[in-house]
Amino acid sequence: MNELLKNIKPERPEPILLKHKPYSVNKKTDRKKVAEKLLSGSYALVEDKFPTGLAVLAELKKTLFGKKSKEDFKAYREKRTEYHHASNNLLVPIRKNKIALPKAPETGWLEKLYPDISDFYLSFPQVQGLNSAWQWYIRGIKYPGLKKKLYPWYGTYFPTRYDHLISFDKWLKNYSGRKSTAIDMGTGCGVLAFKLLNRGFEKVIAADINPNAVISVMENAEKLGLAGRLDVRQSDLFEHCDEKADLIVFNPPWLPAQQDVSGLDSAIYYESGLFERFFEQAGNYLYENGTLLLLFSNLARTAGIGDTHPVEEELEKHNRYRKVRLIKRKVSKPSRKTKRRDHRKDEYVELWELALI
Repeated sequence: MNELLKNIKPERPEPILLKHKPYSVNKKTDRKKVAEKLLSGSYALVEDKFPTGLAVLAELKKTLFGKKSKEDFKAYREKRTEYHHASNNLLVPIRKNKIALPKAPETGWLEKLYPDISDFYLSFPQVQGLNSAWQWYIRGIKYPGLKKKLYPWYGTYFPTRYDHLISFDKWLKNYSGRKSTAIDMGTGCGVLAFKLLNRGFEKVIAADINPNAVISVMENAEKLGLAGRLDVRQSDLFEHCDEKADLIVFNPPWLPAQQDVSGLDSAIYYESGLFERFFEQAGNYLYENGTLLLLFSNLARTAGIGDTHPVEEELEKHNRYRKVRLIKRKVSKPSRKTKRRDHRKDEYVELWELALI
């Protein structure tokens, strides 16, 4: 691990330190009563076994959603927000950087992310998130178009659906422009950056505001032997970029935020002004004959949470870029095993190829 990597401080779930002992929960505690306390904003602490927490969260979901719900996407998301706030009031004890409950999963993130503290509390969903992220980190993910797996760090966005990656692969295969330098803006786990390197770009700048994404991409670049051609930077858009590129790739969030977002939510929901800032800055870092490529989706429209389209708005309101082509791809159907609502049945992913005017 190089010196730059050591100096980056990763984001982590904030340790919870309580002055007063929270409401105690075990398998005999009335789960409906616990759910009510969580919804009222009170903390509750699981004190016997890890599965007790799972049972409490199941009761909380039942309280909020019922057995079946037919709300539209917006109403469903509002209930998800309420669930998020309430579920994070259910606490798990951490002792010596281990989950101090029988039948709890093992996660190496507790030692990696908390070298400065060993005894504290985390919310149950945070612990679940750490465990899930640890499994991805240990097993790795095989993406189409990459020969080797990527191992994403905790708190790093990585795609779990590949339609936009397939569109990007097809476009990149036919790309005939210069391959001196490319910028992967908002790189996440770096999948697009590694694809660019595999397609012959001499240098790729992978930028992300998220320090965990920077650590993740740097680690994977070392594993893949690509660190010499990949320049990873922590940057708010082009804040720390100082050179021009033949190709700028941007795979932004696809849904407009309805409230303040942070963490991984900022990779899914875009706040007001993001696209305006991006388009205003991008032209300064693109060679005259360069290409600006955006991967987007009509999901906001199909889900009924927004009619505006940031790329279309840019082309209509400003005279900075022209559309070279727009490639659309119908998204694949979700697995029959999934229990989530399918708000994507009419969705297609979009690949926008733009050039400077």
